[in-house]
Amino acid sequence: MVAILEQVFREQWGRVLAALIGFLGDFELAEEAAQEAFAIAAERWPREGIPTNPPAWLMVTARNRAVDRIRRDQARARAPLLDGHQHTEDQMDTTSFPDERLELIFTCCHPALSLDAQVALTLRTVGGLTTDQIARAFLVPEPTMAQRLVRAKRKIKAAGIPFRVPPRHLLSERLAAVLAVVYLIFNEGYGGREELAAEAIWLGRALSELLPDEPEVHGLLAMMLLHDSRRDARFQDGELVLLVDQDRSRWDTEQIVAGRSVLDRALALGGRGPYVLQAAAASLHAEAHCDWEQIAALYAELGRLTRSPVVELNRAIAVAEVEGPEAGLRIVDQLGLDDFRYLHSTRADLLRRLGRTEEARDAYRRALALTENAAERRFVERRLTELGPAATRS
Repeated sequence: MVAILEQVFREQWGRVLAALIGFLGDFELAEEAAQEAFAIAAERWPREGIPTNPPAWLMVTARNRAVDRIRRDQARARAPLLDGHQHTEDQMDTTSFPDERLELIFTCCHPALSLDAQVALTLRTVGGLTTDQIARAFLVPEPTMAQRLVRAKRKIKAAGIPFRVPPRHLLSERLAAVLAVVYLIFNEGYGGREELAAEAIWLGRALSELLPDEPEVHGLLAMMLLHDSRRDARFQDGELVLLVDQDRSRWDTEQIVAGRSVLDRALALGGRGPYVLQAAAASLHAEAHCDWEQIAALYAELGRLTRSPVVELNRAIAVAEVEGPEAGLRIVDQLGLDDFRYLHSTRADLLRRLGRTEEARDAYRRALALTENAAERRFVERRLTELGPAATRS
């Protein structure tokens, strides 16, 4: 039952919350009502059984609780109070609630909010990530992220930011933040939460329909499809499997074809932005024999656009395949990413390949100290074991 509740939460949180915000026009009240509905479900469902339509049950329960709260506070709702009466699950199904997640994501990405606040708020409301998960994605303390989320919701209310997809002439100023949101949701899902990866791909498809002439939208969707095509091969018996060791027969070839088709659309639109370049690199990774030189060139171009040390880290990996681990290590050692676990695991692998075992061991230990994902921790621990016992120092 616990697993079912968690699954329903992950699958339905975004849609329930979006419907509530559209109905109430208040982020905080909507989130409180949604949380209360899920809490009631956790109490009642084990005792009374799962309702025939769990999403409708959650939506109706949350809306009824919100109406009760408004009436108790003698406040006026911004929308009609369920046509003057409350519904039950039998009176309403999920088709009665329009899917307003796109309205929600564009509201969260209003330019009145800072970019970090836009991304964080959408991850919380649409993606259903916890404050702690978002804090780790941003590499900031959890209390800092909690304050950021509270301020963002209050600013939306105080500024009267409308709950809608903006007019077409305003879309471009929101697009960068929206794409960043979808990208971060996908990254969280790529770490093992498949429903979040699916959520991100859904949002990507919806955005591609809404903005058919935006190459970066298609680039992001293509990148997600291509990476997600390897989902079944990335883990074996709960253990992380690197790209070079993956069973390619488990790759989703239809999804690779779909991703490349979307990438072709982006390129036909003249796309050379960051997401298009990442999609092109992902497409090359899906080849039977990776063209590492071309991948390194793509990351070099991406680095010039983004000035991102994380992109440089990816370029270092490709350069190491072309020129050897020493060349890759020279790039890695110039990056200021001491709190980024992948820098240390990459550095450890390059040192291992160079036979610098003790340095590799130290780098793996640093990566392990920064890693919370269970599968990634087991992988790093395996690498440490493979290096053998540490040398005795006198």
